[in-house]
Amino acid sequence: QVQVVESGGGLVQAGGSLRLSCAASGKTFSVRTIGWYRQGSGKERELVATIDSGGSTNYADSVKGRFTISRDNAQNTVYLQMNSLKPEDTAVYYCNAQFRLGVLGEFDSWGKGTQVTVSS
Repeated sequence: QVQVVESGGGLVQAGGSLRLSCAASGKTFSVRTIGWYRQGSGKERELVATIDSGGSTNYADSVKGRFTISRDNAQNTVYLQMNSLKPEDTAVYYCNAQFRLGVLGEFDSWGKGTQVTVSS
């Protein structure tokens, strides 16, 4: 019903910037919250940032002040602007869309991820 595809990952030096994109398709009007998650090698997946349908945002403490999540409703796209990147930001970044299908209830959809590598 809802699909998301991430893009924008790559290799950058510490202190550099990247902008990730999460493009949603399908019944995008049903999306309530978009979240960016990441999973480093050998580590658990963790939440990075979220934005809900009202525009409210949340950030992990580790990225506050460096990352910004935003949305472009006209393009059904959510962005994650990542500045002042650190090697510890290296991970596969995943987009997650939480959506509701009326009486069927809440669902979510995961993208396949995009690799972000930050070199020292």
